[in-house]
Amino acid sequence: MKPESALLRYYVDPFGCVKNQVDAENMMLHLNNAGWTAAQDAADAALIIVNSCGFIESAKQESINAVLGWRRLYPGKKILLSGCLAQRYAKELAESLPEADGFFGTDDIAKITGAARHAVQGTAHFQTGAESKTLPEFLTASRPLLSLPGSAYVKISEGCDNRCTFCAIPLIRGPLRCRTLPNILDECKGLLARGVKELCIIGQDIGSYRSGGAGLPELLNAIAELSGNFWVRLLYIHPDHFSLPILDTMERDRRFLPYFDIPFQHASPKILSAMNRHGSAENYISLAETIRGRIPASVIRTTFLVGFPGETDADFASLLDFQEKLRPDWLGCFSYSREEGTPAYTMKTQVPKKLAARRQREIEERQIHITEHNMDRFVGQNLDILLEEQFSGGTEDNENGIAIKNDTGIENDDIWLGRLYCHAPEVDGAAVLVGAADGVTPRAGDMLPCRVIARRGFDLEVRLK
Repeated sequence: MKPESALLRYYVDPFGCVKNQVDAENMMLHLNNAGWTAAQDAADAALIIVNSCGFIESAKQESINAVLGWRRLYPGKKILLSGCLAQRYAKELAESLPEADGFFGTDDIAKITGAARHAVQGTAHFQTGAESKTLPEFLTASRPLLSLPGSAYVKISEGCDNRCTFCAIPLIRGPLRCRTLPNILDECKGLLARGVKELCIIGQDIGSYRSGGAGLPELLNAIAELSGNFWVRLLYIHPDHFSLPILDTMERDRRFLPYFDIPFQHASPKILSAMNRHGSAENYISLAETIRGRIPASVIRTTFLVGFPGETDADFASLLDFQEKLRPDWLGCFSYSREEGTPAYTMKTQVPKKLAARRQREIEERQIHITEHNMDRFVGQNLDILLEEQFSGGTEDNENGIAIKNDTGIENDDIWLGRLYCHAPEVDGAAVLVGAADGVTPRAGDMLPCRVIARRGFDLEVRLK
């Protein structure tokens, strides 16, 4: 006889970063192994799991609104709030958010089956596992993937020791804990065996990876021993922990993409110091020059944080100057969010939100022409495209809000969206494949040779070779 849970279906509503996505994928694996079934639509589920983000105020509210929205839509269903928001505020939310039937944190993903059962039975309010702070077990070779076809995230660490004064991650995720190198390699092998073409190496700061005497360079060298045609993309390297030997691996093995996601955050010495970051604008520009000098095909993405407490017009001017000197290919700019429990929360001279928003807009507007100019260099190049989805017709917005229109006169069936090595998943522009080559039937997840023929806004139009 099947267990009771085998008759239950769950639906995951994911929020937050890709590290949170990996948690959701592992929760799904544990639930599936316990006899639950994933529903494609919340209407068909007995349990709705809102996997929340608790990083900044807007993300918190978005997750709470999701719970409220599901409750209004399905008053009879059970709702479990999981993820970072539940980890940090489970007790408070248990009192103030009766719309949720349970709360489940991030520390021990394997306990999701018990939390789900209690939520359905109405026998528990919250379960965070906060007493352990251990690195969760990763049963990842067969986990469901929430990424677009062809790509998967490999989380090599949990937590963070950097203690940036604006960041609540250590309060939510705890100190840095790193997976063993053999454990990571087993996951990579399993994902590649499933046909994954792109391994995205992630962590709060992968530059801080250390396990058994091995750091990030040693991990990359071990991955380089794996056979096959695939990409390795490195995401989130703190600039103060950038290990130059990783460039050696990239020079030897083109499967390691010369794409560098380095969150510089600011350039003002005063603001960097207040953020508890130990670099300088000069050192950061030197790092970028070294990367580009050794690997001319390099693509640099960064993030800026404006409106940090005490940021003056002069501090902001130094950031604008840094942006112009750095000329990053991609840039995300965010306004400071005041998070309780962080050192910056009590800092004097908080910057008005309207002023921070105005500074954010100026950074973003200046970046438009920089990114468009940088993307021009790809026109005429022969590269590989990782196909993600077929164009569905009409007008679509990519992740940067750039409208993609079918004004080519070609049938929609012959237009695909994908990415080149210069595009990280979800955050950058897109590669638009127009028309298939003779004898080639494109499929989502395929990696195919192409030629870039034009730039359209932030996006690149390509043809198969």
